[in-house]
Amino acid sequence: PSIPGAVIISSDEPLRFDAVDEGNSLGTLKVPEREGVLRAIDGQHRLLALHHDLEQFGQEEFTVPAVIFDRLPEDHVVQMFVTINAKHTRLNASHLVSLSGRQLYADPNLAAAHDIVRALNDRDDSPLAGDIKLLGVGKGKVAQAPLAQEFKALLASEAFGGGRRGDEFRDESKRFFVNYFKQISTLFAAAWNGRKYAIRTAPALRAFIRVAPDVVKRLDQERAERADFRMIGRVIAPWGRRIGDMRFETDGAWKQRGLSIDQLAKELRLALQYPEGV
Repeated sequence: PSIPGAVIISSDEPLRFDAVDEGNSLGTLKVPEREGVLRAIDGQHRLLALHHDLEQFGQEEFTVPAVIFDRLPEDHVVQMFVTINAKHTRLNASHLVSLSGRQLYADPNLAAAHDIVRALNDRDDSPLAGDIKLLGVGKGKVAQAPLAQEFKALLASEAFGGGRRGDEFRDESKRFFVNYFKQISTLFAAAWNGRKYAIRTAPALRAFIRVAPDVVKRLDQERAERADFRMIGRVIAPWGRRIGDMRFETDGAWKQRGLSIDQLAKELRLALQYPEGV
């Protein structure tokens, strides 16, 4: 091949495969010859270097090994790209562009959502470090996609404010959520560090994510910086009194009250609204 290793590409349009004969898995994949149809997930620099030196080949044929995905869902493109590139390049994925010159992430909220998930999983000071299973692999017990969808839904709904205020929060969202879960892990220390508790399961984490706008609203009322570690702890302190570690006992209250994300989110909101009870 003309370049080392296969490049990974996603097509935004359906591709046609012509088998050499009926029932054969060998054949020709027809790609529309229009600019912008393909997006490079991995191998961008190799392809750009090859494109720059095309004239050197003249009439000589050359081959480029490739893995091509036909209309891969955008969420999958994002997860794959971040997993392949973010760790070893240390680049903010939202700054990287495809070969067609477009941002790889058409949705800035989706980009921010996956940035938050990566920060929670990769940062040494995160209480969820190593707990999230990225792209379905790794030692983590919580899947990446459901958490990213929760973050994306909140950011898209302007739950943290619209316009410039929302943009500012999107920029500081990684810091906020790392500090937020650090305070949660401190407040519910017995449950967080215990083996017979469900606080670090996907349903519980998603419930905490869903009530984050309520926490931010309280921070705004206190005129505090939204990502302020100390103030986040002060705002969610009522959860320690009103909810407590026992709420997350796997064979206790967690099972008795149901595993519903909405139910736990409702309890957390009520505790914020009525810190001393009703």
